[in-house]
Amino acid sequence: MRSSRPPALQVAFPALSSMLALTALTALTALAKPAAAASATSHSLFQSRQLWATIDVCNPSDQPNTVGIRGSMPGDGFPRDTMYMRFRLQYQDATSKRWVDLAHGADSGFVTVGAAKAARQAGRSFQLVPVAGKPASTLRGVVSFQWRKGVRVLHSVSRVTSSGHESLAGADPANFSTAICVIG
Repeated sequence: MRSSRPPALQVAFPALSSMLALTALTALTALAKPAAAASATSHSLFQSRQLWATIDVCNPSDQPNTVGIRGSMPGDGFPRDTMYMRFRLQYQDATSKRWVDLAHGADSGFVTVGAAKAARQAGRSFQLVPVAGKPASTLRGVVSFQWRKGVRVLHSVSRVTSSGHESLAGADPANFSTAICVIG
């Protein structure tokens, strides 16, 4: 059976459907670009040498039973984005060898560290009260990093403390950087 459509429409419809498909593909590509850019940005932020956590204070004589955790995070290049860090202290369970968050007073919550235009460092110190007769505790820090636009979290990652980092302020003694701290 022959088509009842005139020959011109038979040619126009494939062209129109190709044009619609091209328009839809262009729209989908445009929508995917922010997600791809965010993924590429996340990857570069998470791989940055400026992203680290360290213990920069570990029971010095002038700050007994104190552990200081410092973090560094790269900016995402957008001055209207804001960077946040959260500092937590963990101990190693002697039996299971697992790391466990300290129950009270060893979590800073998220604190603002500044605009995301450039890299930032920040830190928090926690003073502990060793229990008499208990063995010493092996401690480490965990820093969680967030890049936000308003209340929306754009990127989020955490790092455990490691050694070999340069604190711009607060290290005691100067240039001190370690992964763990033993107190008690």
